[in-house]
Amino acid sequence: AGSALEVGGVAAIAFVNTFLATAAAVVAWTLVEWMTKGKPSLLGAASGAVAGLVAITPAAGFVGLNGALAIGAIAGVLCLWGVTGLKKLLGADDSLDVFGVHGVGGITGALLTGVFATTTINSLSEGANVWTQLVGLLWTIGYSAAGTFVILLICKFTTGLRVTEAQEEEGLDTHLHGEALEAH
Repeated sequence: AGSALEVGGVAAIAFVNTFLATAAAVVAWTLVEWMTKGKPSLLGAASGAVAGLVAITPAAGFVGLNGALAIGAIAGVLCLWGVTGLKKLLGADDSLDVFGVHGVGGITGALLTGVFATTTINSLSEGANVWTQLVGLLWTIGYSAAGTFVILLICKFTTGLRVTEAQEEEGLDTHLHGEALEAH
């Protein structure tokens, strides 16, 4: 809501949409997890909340209430797939499910902004469509990939990208931070 830089209709709709999309994502993630795994989880519900927040971010001030609910619900389901199916499909080492929630959620929200944006909510929605959103998304992915590559090169030649196997076995808390568990 603060992104509107004023108190008004767009800020109010962004505020409400943020809550609606988050709630819809929690419900969708939890229901699908329940149906597929036999029980829901608190971690799943929390991940669903983050997925809804991520997905509504580009759309919050541009879509109506039904659009926010749809974006949240779709993101909840797709992000659950992102952390279960897609991660396995890609063989990704993503222990915190960052791409499955933030990557998939962000892509979903950006594309669905083009589906649900309406000038009745925000006049700046003029021309918003899936194609425009896709072009912007592809540019953003390219820019992020190039920036990440440069940062990785800098790290590779300065601090290194990985610790040694012995350091990993010893534990990073002990090796890097000098912290050890105290026996009580």
